[in-house]
Amino acid sequence: MSALADFQNSIYLQGLGDVRPPLPTDLTKLEGLAEGVLSAQAFGYVAGSAGSEATARANRDAFDRWRIVPRFLRDVAHRDLSVEVLGTAMPSPVLLAPIGVQSIFHPDGELATARAAGAEGLTMVLSTASSHSIEEVAEANGDGAPRWYQLYWPKDRDLAVSFLVRAKAAGYTALVVTLDTFTLAWRPRDLDQAYLPFLRGIGVANYFSDPVFQKAVGGPVTDANRDTALLHWVANFGNPSLTWDDLAFLRDHWDGPIALKGVQHPDDARRAVDAGMDGVIVSNHGGRQVDGAIASLDALPGVVDAVRDQATVLFDSGIRTGSDVAKALALGAKAVLLARPYAYGLALGGQAGVQHVLRCIQAELELTMALSGVTRPDELSPETLVRA
Repeated sequence: MSALADFQNSIYLQGLGDVRPPLPTDLTKLEGLAEGVLSAQAFGYVAGSAGSEATARANRDAFDRWRIVPRFLRDVAHRDLSVEVLGTAMPSPVLLAPIGVQSIFHPDGELATARAAGAEGLTMVLSTASSHSIEEVAEANGDGAPRWYQLYWPKDRDLAVSFLVRAKAAGYTALVVTLDTFTLAWRPRDLDQAYLPFLRGIGVANYFSDPVFQKAVGGPVTDANRDTALLHWVANFGNPSLTWDDLAFLRDHWDGPIALKGVQHPDDARRAVDAGMDGVIVSNHGGRQVDGAIASLDALPGVVDAVRDQATVLFDSGIRTGSDVAKALALGAKAVLLARPYAYGLALGGQAGVQHVLRCIQAELELTMALSGVTRPDELSPETLVRA
């Protein structure tokens, strides 16, 4: 048994002294608890999705349509969950997805998440829309900790290049480009609260700290030019005019791996390969962008088949348990990006809450794999599953 699964034993051993986990080990229970500690605006922002939230429900329903078929007498005494993804060595195929404005969940925001990821050796993907700057998060993450940078591609190309230069200088080794959020979707929970954190100066730290952005608004952002800065953010956040041809610009300005996040159609996956991208992330943004869209897990097999070994396929949207991770890996993902559960952990316990979530999902993943008869992530395959 590895140190990942041994987290279970440590809980039982602490129980001999009547010490119980500070948070539930069933990560599906965290959302309800987080609602009790967050403001209505903050909870609506993290828990809400587009429109009727049908896509978010579809993400979860898709996992229930697949069932694991355990196999036995296969010698699973020694397990190894480590993988290498886009040049990054990882102790398990779990990354922390880019989530913006984390300071609305906990005062330390992305700094606490970065410390947790660094302590666990897992890769954090920092959102452009973070509450703390690229450099501050890198410092909190620690020397040698694996970290990637997620780009919301702004209209101002000089600003985009500045983000990339800063990320590279701060030790972010791979670039994740989110395709599906060139404009914000219709999100009733946020609309009903009339709440958009960016307009309140939350989640704009990377913009306000950027020299290109500051030059455009007349200097460092202060009370005197704050309104100008916010309007400039609004004008530059997304760029709906981007096309596949524009990806060459990113390749010219980023010399590391690039993964496109938001791919759900096989043809888009093929175009990503044709454009020289190193990876695609099958994702519908957790249901936050298109109401009534295909579940990400339903899209995964087609994307895997389309790219085969020409690009790395990762998965995002709907992951809540270790068995969810196993199912996504079995359907062809090299690794998964975990999102809302760690945000709830952050809200409930700061850095310690995030680490609790990361330890739980990795331990459950390893135990699920062993009890299913496999010892490594690459042993999971479609034959591991049946349709319910």
